[in-house]
Amino acid sequence: MLSRKGIIPEEYVLTRLAEDVPDHARYRARERRARFVGKNGACNVAHKNIREQGRFLQDVFTTLVDLKWPHTLLIFTMSFLCSWLLFGMVWWLIAFAHGDLDHSTRLQRDPGEGVAGAPAGFVPCVTSIHSFTSAFLFSIEVQVTIGFGGRMVTEECPAAILVLIVQNIVGLVINAIMLGCIFMKTSQAHRRAETLIFSKHAVIALREGKLCFMLRVGDLRKSMIISATIRMQVVKKTASLEGEVVPLNQIDIQMENPVGGNSIFLVSPLIIYHVIDKNSPLYDISPLNLHHHEDLEIIVILEGVVETTGITTQARTSYLADEILWGQRFVPIVAEEDGRYSVDYSKFGNTVKVPTPSCTARQLEEDKSIMDSMPLSPKGTIRKRSVKLKPKFTISDEPS
Repeated sequence: MLSRKGIIPEEYVLTRLAEDVPDHARYRARERRARFVGKNGACNVAHKNIREQGRFLQDVFTTLVDLKWPHTLLIFTMSFLCSWLLFGMVWWLIAFAHGDLDHSTRLQRDPGEGVAGAPAGFVPCVTSIHSFTSAFLFSIEVQVTIGFGGRMVTEECPAAILVLIVQNIVGLVINAIMLGCIFMKTSQAHRRAETLIFSKHAVIALREGKLCFMLRVGDLRKSMIISATIRMQVVKKTASLEGEVVPLNQIDIQMENPVGGNSIFLVSPLIIYHVIDKNSPLYDISPLNLHHHEDLEIIVILEGVVETTGITTQARTSYLADEILWGQRFVPIVAEEDGRYSVDYSKFGNTVKVPTPSCTARQLEEDKSIMDSMPLSPKGTIRKRSVKLKPKFTISDEPS
């Protein structure tokens, strides 16, 4: 639906839908390297054999927020029902101990009658409680402060007043925890990350005479991400000199963007690039290495503060070796129309082929003759709009 309206590029929607396809239905899925981070930002890590399960109970609030919605709603409902039943039982016991449930006791008259002869009736702890059902209804009225008016606590029993205070405090605590939990689940930071998109493929091409790893990032909302920063890491299996094998070694790679540094002004889609030099882990990567058997994954992490809520959000994606296109460049998608800039998201991930040497950055740096023998594409020319100036006044000859 969104792709038909042109809000989200079609290839981005297909990427998200492809995450839900079962593994047995994917062609070559078993041959590819397992992802460390999925295209939708989910971390592909399974935690097993956790012996200290009690650590999760030490932070109950975070555990409740991390639960799935059916489990959260079940706990939300059961917490209120259990508290109502518990205090309903307490109110029934108070009424039973005081004799409020005994019909003969309620009809007793005080032997000391007044002068006028008006008999003094029996005063219960809570009026209009005749069974456990009425005690349960009174428990609900106390905790949610409905107050229908048919039942109320009298001055006869101090224990009933104490239970009334305790139930009100317990009800306020349950309301604060559960409503806060539901609010945090509905306003989680990853919800905002759904509208932060990355190009489906990354590219490697020449820029300023150097090989660069490039990707495109954009924001679909008009509300901005404040203090947005972006960073990249290479995840691959490495072995130390001592023979220690690190299956998921994370290596930070230096990144450049159009405004310099890691901070970006994400008001329109930007092309983020990394110059492949001698300090880069991609220094020895060539087109022959960009296949699905290669042990290479590049993780991109975008962080920032949501302008409307002030909550820090994070969007993630990753590129495997076969998702990196060699010798291609992203097409421009920003144009000036009617005095304002417009972004065509239907071309968000489109690329075009450009002349690029089929060698590593190391070979390109060591052999300068490779660049001399390459037919480079001509530089694009910028067309200037011809503006016709209208005269503000006219000079006419006065009649003599």
